[in-house]
Amino acid sequence: MSVGGRRLWRCHAGDGTGSSPRSSGKGHARPAAGTARRVLVVDDERSIRLLCRVNLVASGIDVLEASDGSEGLELARQERPDLVLLDVMMPGVDGWTVARELAADEATREIPIVFLTARADPADRRLGEQLGGVGYVVKPFDPVSIGELVENVLVRIERGERDHLRRGITSDSER
Repeated sequence: MSVGGRRLWRCHAGDGTGSSPRSSGKGHARPAAGTARRVLVVDDERSIRLLCRVNLVASGIDVLEASDGSEGLELARQERPDLVLLDVMMPGVDGWTVARELAADEATREIPIVFLTARADPADRRLGEQLGGVGYVVKPFDPVSIGELVENVLVRIERGERDHLRRGITSDSER
């Protein structure tokens, strides 16, 4: 399927027939049939987008991709994903600016943002928290766990833990 000239990746867990997802046996919540989660991955590095896509799709999550901040803003506004995985250091419109603009737009301010960046400094984490981020993943990261991380963040937000997640961005770096 193509959306706005971009390919939308879908994965159906189970026996390959497209039936509803099977339980992973790990107690993770799964979306109801026909309501797969959608994540927008915004990163200028093709290899990072590929790693995220492959592992998110394997977790039953639909993936949208943007190769820069401008495209990421456009897709977020058009598609309203369930979550954005956002690189910080990109040419042109950087991730901080994308986060600010999404937060300032009434239509997109509730979309959770998980920063995916090589910037590990505590000051950068604080900025991520101030901009409303709900997660902060430092590169290099374990791509196999990205689907579980996304699902965990979304479940916790549904339980009303958004503020706790935001505070966790900076407290994680202090451990």
